[in-house]
Amino acid sequence: MTYSPSQRRALIVKNDFSPFGNKVIESGYVSNEQMQQALSESRKSKRPIIEVLESLTGRQLSPDLLRFYKKQQLFELKIVYGVEFIDPEINQIATNQVANLIDTLIPVDICRRFQLIPLSQTADPPSVLVAMVDPDHLEAQDNLTRILRPKSLGWQRIGITQEDFQQLLAKYLDAQVEQQKQREIQKSVDVQSEIEGLEGFDLQNANDEIEADLGAAIQNAEAAPVIALVNKILVKALQEKVSDIHIEPQEEHLRIRFRKDGVLRQAFEPLPKKIVAAVVARFKIISDLDIAERRMPQDGRIRRVFEGRKVDFRVSTLPSRYGEKVVLRILDNSATQLGLDKLISDEESLQIVREMASRPFGLLLVTGPTGSGKSTTLYSILAERNEPGVNISTAEDPIEYSLPGITQVQVIRDKGMDFASILRSFLRQDPDVILVGETRDRETAKTAIEAALTGHLVLTTLHTNDAAGAIARLDEMGVEPFMVSGALLGVVAQRLVRRVCSTCRIPYTPSSTELARFGLTSSQDSGVTFYKAKTLQPEEVAIAKSQGELCPDCNGVGYKGRCGVYEVMRINQRLQTLITEGAPTERIKEVAVEDGMKTLLSYSLDLVRRGLTTLEEVERVTFTDSGLEAELKAKRKSSLECRTCSAELQPEWLECPYCMTPRFQD
Repeated sequence: MTYSPSQRRALIVKNDFSPFGNKVIESGYVSNEQMQQALSESRKSKRPIIEVLESLTGRQLSPDLLRFYKKQQLFELKIVYGVEFIDPEINQIATNQVANLIDTLIPVDICRRFQLIPLSQTADPPSVLVAMVDPDHLEAQDNLTRILRPKSLGWQRIGITQEDFQQLLAKYLDAQVEQQKQREIQKSVDVQSEIEGLEGFDLQNANDEIEADLGAAIQNAEAAPVIALVNKILVKALQEKVSDIHIEPQEEHLRIRFRKDGVLRQAFEPLPKKIVAAVVARFKIISDLDIAERRMPQDGRIRRVFEGRKVDFRVSTLPSRYGEKVVLRILDNSATQLGLDKLISDEESLQIVREMASRPFGLLLVTGPTGSGKSTTLYSILAERNEPGVNISTAEDPIEYSLPGITQVQVIRDKGMDFASILRSFLRQDPDVILVGETRDRETAKTAIEAALTGHLVLTTLHTNDAAGAIARLDEMGVEPFMVSGALLGVVAQRLVRRVCSTCRIPYTPSSTELARFGLTSSQDSGVTFYKAKTLQPEEVAIAKSQGELCPDCNGVGYKGRCGVYEVMRINQRLQTLITEGAPTERIKEVAVEDGMKTLLSYSLDLVRRGLTTLEEVERVTFTDSGLEAELKAKRKSSLECRTCSAELQPEWLECPYCMTPRFQD
């Protein structure tokens, strides 16, 4: 029989249920009889009422009912023990401070034995707040007094449920395991012993056997010092998830730096100058380069296995004043997730890119500096187009990702296989989609555009500062403007900004001067919360670590991970006309912004408004005076000038009285 809410409330009054029981029945989760049955079963089996109810109905309780149950449970415990009870879901608990108090004051074995956990410490009066599952446990109270009194500390008790206690203790124990793992990692990549072992080391007698698995290699105690040293450099870079390794000979030492999230930092203390020749030679050996050639740049490749996955290193050597510099780019396929929706956060920009990438033919350019994520964007497009009915071929140098079902060709210039020649071969292979890793000369550019004009979708990259600059770059290569305007679908310019750490970021209100620098106003962004990164200096990191206040997510860097910034310029009729006429870059950019293009600066400021990055990162990566000028000029023009006939408009006019064009775009 089904009861209405009013009937259920009437029935509840006749039964002696707790407020939680009444709430459960009123919600329609169980009937009166089922609730009575659950209570009886809970008393007999001594199982929690929640567990019995879910077992009886075969359905989980809603979050609202669970919160109500916990609230009632804490209230009943407060009545029984006469002390307040804490709810970690409502009251924030600093896990770093908890860990520090367990490590320095109340040992973990005491916490486990008496089911208690220290939460915080106050200076006035000097005391520790301790959460206890059984606040009346006399032996626990005696032990707390015995431990804290010699340190001139008192203590205060507060209650906590057994489930919450176990969760807090589990967090502490998990953190301890992670710290131990990090200590073992640091120990495994300690290079001091190898440096000492290089005393009098004869490079000619170095064991040049190449280990396939880096994990096994660093455990090899019999490896020559230089081999062990180079392996540990590679392992540390992979463990820290860096993108580049820089081996840089200086006047008096060897400097090793890692690039992570786009920023270089020193990886080791300066190493002795005398080991430069051995280290550089070792890198050359394992990347199959000529160790005798020290006056010319060389390019090579290393492939290794690390933690069960294959990792490639792209190696470049360059003669410099104090010796050969070696730079390694890490190509780790497993560390990258492909998918345009994972990269482009702006819904409108995402839809435009997807629409252009779904076209049957045309040229789509992705531009940006080295390391800005161009390859990841292109491969994400390929992943979305990769279907059994689509023939996709790529020409790459090097092949950075491995995609099943796609024909991928490596450029080998020594054999005459450059981008242009491979592209010409593709055209005889009946392709639907073609990826050209990089367009850097006239022949490749013209061949790509001809392919785009003859029924193929061509994706390629250019090195330009913004989307509009791609047109001038093609013109510099000698490609006729009418061919560019006929083939080009659009240009995607991109950058990567560091993502501010969500755990330790600092909210603040920027000054009007600071906002004006980025073309913003206080009134425009009055309801926005801006954040700064809590970046610590090395000495501050050490202090915070000793006090248990170091952020566990970013370790004092203030940033963790990166997010993409995109400028998507879709070619329309107005832009086609400007390209054919050879219009300057500034004019092309201005018209594109008028037609709705979101610039790199505008996109990155949206990320700031959403709390994903900071104004400092915007200034470091995407802010340019020319970009701001184009943005502001387009805004002024869009409101005070007709975008069709350029007639001057009054602020109150909604359309141009001369050509009837709406003043604001839909």
